[in-house]
Amino acid sequence: MKDGLRQSMAWVHTWSGLLVCWLLLLVFMGGTAAYYKHEITFWMKPELHKAADAPSRVTPAESATLAVRELQQRAPKANAWFLDLPNERNPLIYASWTNPPKKGMSREERRAAFRTQNFTLDPLTGEKTAAPRDTRGGEFLYRLHFDLYYMSAIWGRWIVGIAAMFMLVAIVSGVITHKRIFKDFFTFRPKKGQRSWLDAHNATAVLALPFHLMITYTGIVTLMFMYMPAPTKALYGSEQNTMFSEVFPNAERVKPAKQFAPLADVAPMLLQAERVWGAAPSRVVVTNPNDANARIELHRPAGQQLSNIEPTMTFDGASGAQLSGPKPMSTSLDARAAIYGLHVAHFADPLLRALFFVCGLAGTAMVATGALLWGVKERQKYAKVVANGGKVGFGVRLVDALNIGAIAGLPIAFAAYFWANRLLPVEMAERTNAEANWFFIAWGLAALLAQIRPTRAMWRIQLTLGAAMLAGIPLLNAFTTDTHLGVTLFGGPGLRPVATFDLVVLALGLLLGWAAWWLGRKAKKQAVAKQQANPAQQPPLEAA
Repeated sequence: MKDGLRQSMAWVHTWSGLLVCWLLLLVFMGGTAAYYKHEITFWMKPELHKAADAPSRVTPAESATLAVRELQQRAPKANAWFLDLPNERNPLIYASWTNPPKKGMSREERRAAFRTQNFTLDPLTGEKTAAPRDTRGGEFLYRLHFDLYYMSAIWGRWIVGIAAMFMLVAIVSGVITHKRIFKDFFTFRPKKGQRSWLDAHNATAVLALPFHLMITYTGIVTLMFMYMPAPTKALYGSEQNTMFSEVFPNAERVKPAKQFAPLADVAPMLLQAERVWGAAPSRVVVTNPNDANARIELHRPAGQQLSNIEPTMTFDGASGAQLSGPKPMSTSLDARAAIYGLHVAHFADPLLRALFFVCGLAGTAMVATGALLWGVKERQKYAKVVANGGKVGFGVRLVDALNIGAIAGLPIAFAAYFWANRLLPVEMAERTNAEANWFFIAWGLAALLAQIRPTRAMWRIQLTLGAAMLAGIPLLNAFTTDTHLGVTLFGGPGLRPVATFDLVVLALGLLLGWAAWWLGRKAKKQAVAKQQANPAQQPPLEAA
């Protein structure tokens, strides 16, 4: 600490951010996209667009009745039914069920079976919609930002959690380091090299500083039982299920009586819940259907409350009698639920969700500009060496390559995921895995090319490719579906998510295209300036 607190914090800020910045870019991009995971999933299932375009005139109670009738025919012996009823973000009825697991089935086999045990209904006609293509949609991006991929979810969450802790340290140390942080927020000096990158980093960091602190801290808290297991182990030992049943009382399940009893009509239950809540239930869960111990659990929509735990009402499935209303929560559980709710933002209305999305983009820009700033500062130390025909050090070259692969390569990967959704055969086996594989194939190729030649030309190539792929998605959608912008912009409210998705990726593509153009324009000006300064000398090759 002999250099003083601020100087020490500057060192902590630099290295705590740099060591995990490329992983944080993936986390920020995936998490930002996850605010619209339902809309992304809907866009990636074009077979559902036609049914969603018709305005729905049925009530939630009628929708639930239609779905239960279909489930009685498809899965009368299932151990649970799940119904998602239409709302402003979900224009159709989504139903799924789980069967009792067979002996010897692995976890992956149970998940694969569950993906095939679902259907979608048109709420207007009650008819089953066309079977949508097999895709994880926005759920893949949501899971990617904290589970990663190609590894155990536990390992992925530990890796992301450690990166989030580094991020929290970087944010706090950054605030301590920049004594004029709020004044610098209103200062931007273009064409000043390192100074410009520092101004951009400060602006994107301070612009959404409360959001950055909130999203990082709440992200860690959501998995606190995994990161800090000692208290629960001290109290419950190996009885972790007992802990979860006490802490999360709504997770209780009743065993089937194995005695047939017809399921009561769900419509009166939904009407009763709507009278109590002032809002129609958004989700219905039926456990042990057609059994004497059947239970019907109604979930209230998120509304304006911060808590991620939706209030529920439970009914006896055989008699239809109400068994319980929302169960009181302890102060600690209520606080955790509010913190979790802040992170996932289920409470947000459309305007607030858009603000969260913009703040997520600002966080991505903050991480990217911080990584670029380190490279610019270190490269200046090699200015004389490069001028004399030498090369920069290995560490700087590695960071340059990683910056290209993450900052310019990740948009290519995201675009490749959406292109794969439209171009892969609809009946292809293991289609969901193939879409995810193309995400990582595209990203891997971009990162590999960046390692081979981390030059300014490579920046332009990858930014241009990412711009073309993102901006080309609306055109791809027009060639592969009937719900292109010419239709969705003037269609019903059910098609607004499709139009919004096309417009957002088009805007992001244009932004990347502008960055590629600006970089090329800057390179030309520098080449002309060097040529004028040394007219007898040939234009030098770009520095690595």
